[in-house]
Amino acid sequence: MKIKFAGSLLAAAAASAALLCGCNAPAPPPPPTADQTAPAPPAAEQAAPADNNAPQSSEAAYTPPEPQPVVSVYQDPPTSQPPPVEVASAPPPMLVEEPPPPPGPQYAWTGGYWAWYGRWVWVHGRWLPPPHPDYHWIPPYYDHRGDHVVFVNGFWGGPHVSFIAPAVGAALVLAAVLPGVLEGPPPRGPEGVFVPAPPGSAPGFIIPAPMGTPPAVVTGAPPVVSEGMRVNVSNTNITNTTVNNTVINNTVINNRVVNNVTIVAPASATANHQEVNSTVPAQAHLAAAQAPVVRVPAPAPASSKPVAPYVPGHEVSLPPPQEVRAVVPPELTRPQAAPTREAGRPPSEPARQAAAGREQEAIEAKRKAATAETEMNKNAQSEAVTAKRAAEANAAEEAKRKAAESSAARTREEGAAKEAAAKEAEAKKKAAEAESARKKAEEQRKLHAPAQ
Repeated sequence: MKIKFAGSLLAAAAASAALLCGCNAPAPPPPPTADQTAPAPPAAEQAAPADNNAPQSSEAAYTPPEPQPVVSVYQDPPTSQPPPVEVASAPPPMLVEEPPPPPGPQYAWTGGYWAWYGRWVWVHGRWLPPPHPDYHWIPPYYDHRGDHVVFVNGFWGGPHVSFIAPAVGAALVLAAVLPGVLEGPPPRGPEGVFVPAPPGSAPGFIIPAPMGTPPAVVTGAPPVVSEGMRVNVSNTNITNTTVNNTVINNTVINNRVVNNVTIVAPASATANHQEVNSTVPAQAHLAAAQAPVVRVPAPAPASSKPVAPYVPGHEVSLPPPQEVRAVVPPELTRPQAAPTREAGRPPSEPARQAAAGREQEAIEAKRKAATAETEMNKNAQSEAVTAKRAAEANAAEEAKRKAAESSAARTREEGAAKEAAAKEAEAKKKAAEAESARKKAEEQRKLHAPAQ
């Protein structure tokens, strides 16, 4: 699949170069949009010789996205992989959420992402405990096939369960759009697995990414106005697990643990006309906590009651949409020239310093993210140890209290038994004395009877 992505990207780059050189090739240009910016010449190629041949859009300011209606919900994720859904439109660009601290070490961040409910609906992020021991969170899946998107909702996977991608060529029914909903543009980008574009991007663009990538990894990336941004895996831990059962024998499952991903993009693809090559954490909550270039805040769900996962033919009652506006930094709203470089000339000292500064910032951001994660894990472990010790102390105190109460009860029972025994002995003694007195009285009566 990576080879397929690379071929598609090379083809797109060749087409862009042909357009920039003013060639009269018969291939049609990509469909124009209000937000699209023409790509700048690649660094290794000869730039256009004259300014009158340079695309005017390279000097144009970034156009902020129009306010968009967003339906935001909480969701009860399914506990097994749901069936795929084929959709004619691309999911909108990502929204911005700031995850709070986790309630405990066993919780997983399950959002936010776009899910299909007859329209693209924002599933608001939240911390949830696994529904059963050893269950793990599997993020949503987006796949560009033809002119459509194959979508699989995020879900809880059981022990040794891995995601199974829908088979290519599988017969899927195109999902219907809810009445009154304006369908968005089809996906623009190479075919294959992807995640939605960064916040503030032009509608329709998609970001190729490895399967299992949380959508929030692009939260801190600049908006895209053309194809070219992609996500690569930085490091992966793979554990091979063999599962034997009566149905399928010797099935090997690869459990991929991706710690970091790298986001790359040429200057022609980004709204700020700057190259992107940054490493970001792949954990969903750390990725979602990145500082966005364009802040498009995710609205809080109108109802705290979670909705059920989407099932074709079963309507789900959705809340009304809320209007979302982008917060754009001033530097993006002013005209900016795309960077150019003469063929064969190395970058200038300021350019090298700027690149080194960006690299240092990326390294520092990575270090801070790793430090924050380590600190969070330490805090979670410390809290768990403290909670365990407190629970053990409470249990010991409760056992001590119950033992004292039991001892006191036994003491009271023994005292009552002794008192009852003493009373019984006293009663027997009095009865014996009364019997003895009666016998003496009877003997005296018999002795005096003849004399009378």
